[in-house]
Amino acid sequence: MEKDLKIVFMGTPEFAVTILDKIIQCDYNVVGVVTVPDKPAGRGQRIHQSAVKQYALQKGVPILQPDKLKSSEFISELESLCADVFVVVAFRMLPEVVWAMPPKGTFNLHGSLLPQYRGAAPINWAVINGEKKTGVTTFFLNHDIDTGAIIMQREMEIGENETAGDVHDRMMHVGADVVVDTLEKIRQGKISAQAQETEGVTIKHAPKLFRENCQINLHCDSLTLHNFIRGLSPYPAAWMEIVHPSGPTKSLKIYVTRNAPDHQLTKGSFQIEDGKLFLGTLNGSIEIIELQLEGKKRMTASDFILGFRMDEWKSIS
Repeated sequence: MEKDLKIVFMGTPEFAVTILDKIIQCDYNVVGVVTVPDKPAGRGQRIHQSAVKQYALQKGVPILQPDKLKSSEFISELESLCADVFVVVAFRMLPEVVWAMPPKGTFNLHGSLLPQYRGAAPINWAVINGEKKTGVTTFFLNHDIDTGAIIMQREMEIGENETAGDVHDRMMHVGADVVVDTLEKIRQGKISAQAQETEGVTIKHAPKLFRENCQINLHCDSLTLHNFIRGLSPYPAAWMEIVHPSGPTKSLKIYVTRNAPDHQLTKGSFQIEDGKLFLGTLNGSIEIIELQLEGKKRMTASDFILGFRMDEWKSIS
């Protein structure tokens, strides 16, 4: 039997689907889903539906896909669902006319332990900065991004070689549990949200990632570079330009590495040793485990060096 709480879920990617599925599997009454409009994508420009829409179609949940979140048509459709609460996971910034609508509030799932790592890429920046732990937070939306009162938090460890993708995949399931626990607190009227404490706290931010701030900088130590690469893997991916003595340059993406500070190598040079590929850093080396050269597919370094003399190339730094 469905629980007596009407929910509208707002989200877009696969991460959000995991949370939505958990809500439905726990017999909550999802009366509607809001996701992005369909759009052409890929070489063939085929119409692409968001992961959340595809899931909602399978489950027969009503779907809203507004172009503008302030449009009177969308607002009327949303009001007609008579939801008690809105749940937001990996969606767009909402105007007040939307987040203030449900009587029990609108809450968001954020991929960090707020107030740390407010912003668009919290998982990436936590890994880039070498954090040993992160977590998830549910909080009520207000006027400012990622600043609302905290409902629940749950910690997660970050392994020293885990990529942002690894953490993302684990976080989906931790986040799903926390969202369901948050809904149950709301359903039972046991919410005790706490304002985010920032006084005397050094806040680390998580701004959006662009190609420009994903470029590898070899003027740093091996551990810093290792963390930078794994924090951007698998997307958007750390990259560098490499050059051959004969003149051509190519772009190289690096996805998986191991810190090898005791393996001394000239900064920016590559070395093949015992079937392994190393890149020189400021104070040693990193071992490259997976990479993708411009014009080629992603592959392991051991496979790559069988057909490519990487030790003849050098980075442009």
